[in-house]
Amino acid sequence: MEETGNELIETATALIGRSQYQTVVNSGGHGLITDEPLEAEGSNTGMNPFSLLLASLASCTVITLRMYINRKTWPIEEIKADVEMFKTLTGTRIETKISFRGEVNSEQRDRLLKIANACPVHKILTGNIAVSTNINA
Repeated sequence: MEETGNELIETATALIGRSQYQTVVNSGGHGLITDEPLEAEGSNTGMNPFSLLLASLASCTVITLRMYINRKTWPIEEIKADVEMFKTLTGTRIETKISFRGEVNSEQRDRLLKIANACPVHKILTGNIAVSTNINA
């Protein structure tokens, strides 16, 4: 039975030819190259899919924080998110460490942590997610 009430958020297309494993990815009118590192027999011409996933979370986090900080007119010059992914005995763990250039008091820090955890990509990764794959004829 097909789920109803779906709202399309974004689309992406990946195309790979015979080159090992360079892939052209297009989404939102922009393109980039993904690849695998040399040790995985790729040619290391772009981020690997795991790196791209972490880059999505990191960029969404700092963009969300920048939007909030701008609305509050807080004098924070720079926001940095360092994101790491670990394989654990029970699955996968992602850790994000955020730092700021500019004055941030403890009350602001607490609020900014809540805002960071509310970025759309974070919500998708920690929410109820279903992935389906089909082969077109």
